[in-house]
Amino acid sequence: MPVIAGGSDHLSDLSPKDKPWDKHRATADTVQELYKSTQFDRYGDRIYACSKLLEFALTSDDQGDVDFKLRGAKFCRVRHCPVCQWRRSMKWQAKMFQAHSAIKEAYPTHRWLFLTLTVLNCDLVDLRETISHMNKSFKRLTDLKRFPSIGWVKSIEVTRNAETGQAHPHFHVLMLVPASYFGKGYIKQEEWRELWQKCLRVEYLPVVNVQVVKAKSAKSKDGCDIGDAITETLKYSVKVSDLIADADWLIELTSQLHKSRAVAVGGVLKDFLKEESEDDDLINVDEEKESEDNSDLMQIFFGWRERLKHYRKVDRDS
Repeated sequence: MPVIAGGSDHLSDLSPKDKPWDKHRATADTVQELYKSTQFDRYGDRIYACSKLLEFALTSDDQGDVDFKLRGAKFCRVRHCPVCQWRRSMKWQAKMFQAHSAIKEAYPTHRWLFLTLTVLNCDLVDLRETISHMNKSFKRLTDLKRFPSIGWVKSIEVTRNAETGQAHPHFHVLMLVPASYFGKGYIKQEEWRELWQKCLRVEYLPVVNVQVVKAKSAKSKDGCDIGDAITETLKYSVKVSDLIADADWLIELTSQLHKSRAVAVGGVLKDFLKEESEDDDLINVDEEKESEDNSDLMQIFFGWRERLKHYRKVDRDS
């Protein structure tokens, strides 16, 4: 069993890699309070009970290294619960990292592009309609002969304008393209803007950013590596700081995004990635699968202490 530094019984001290639990659970307390006495009061109740008790196993591999591995927790699955949003993001990233090798094997000469597609800010009450229009526009984009990708993962991110309270929805798209794209099929960034404008059917020229995804050893100013691209594409859909900035904004956002999809998979990538479901496992979200010879040395439980904003070691029945 690992040595407890300074006799601490805090999860963040015993397992430094699990420090994010404290941050996300503390923010969940704030979101839960903002939902109180609103039409989404039930979401507040669910978030209140979310991940209050965590069960970890101390595991040992064949090298004798000991690690904390989450074995049990009850999650509320509320879309804007900071804990569940974090776990879903980790799950999607892990699925993509695990699928990447198989995709590379199936399409060895293909490359990746990371595309960001934006529109003008909209009033929050118009967010659902704006996102619907963006989805239809993206479908028009993928139907163009000029569109180079054979498969893609697309996510929606919504940020809040601090001055006006308007919403800024935008897409992050990780696209698989053939090697020929970098020859005669190459699309410059300005042309990407024009194509997106055409598909949006708007008069203004929207902001579009496209980056070539490169190997880590070849990372440069005009590109990003596959790890960065996967992380950026499959991160949270709304920044936690935006969720807790204004109660009215959170309530309207919840209404606008109700039952909408945060991540979509298209083209050949559907053969490698399953889309999210309510039954997705939010416990085992690690990128690397455990080796078969890993063994549990003991179980250890941590309970959330709201006043202290820490997970502390507790007896199982406490």
